Amino acid sequence: MPHTGPVFTLAQARHLVATLRPRVNELIKLRADLAELRVDLADHGASALGGLAEVKALEARLHAVVEEFHQHDIEVKGIAPVLLDFPGERAGRAVLWCWLEGDTDVRWYHRVECGFAGRRPV
Repeated sequence: MPHTGPVFTLAQARHLVATLRPRVNELIKLRADLAELRVDLADHGASALGGLAEVKALEARLHAVVEEFHQHDIEVKGIAPVLLDFPGERAGRAVLWCWLEGDTDVRWYHRVECGFAGRRPV
């Protein structure tokens, strides 16, 4: 199944991950703050992080960061953990260069139709 949009080389995917690392770190912080705030509010009705207005603000900021990735044609497959896919080609076949939170670099790929279960080392 060929890609219909932009296609990244492995080098381009690696460069984008390195360039966008501060945004990934922001996404991780927002995710943690939002999770803590929601648990505190559910358990105690209050949190040192704020209330419902802060939940909505964190959600909006989180969605803005995800949208920024989409504007770079990066597929955000998950935020807990952060999982990013970059459409690419390998040996004439459509693949997704795959970066998972905790990886130091883009070191995995999988065929489009195989998904995460089909990940292989680059």
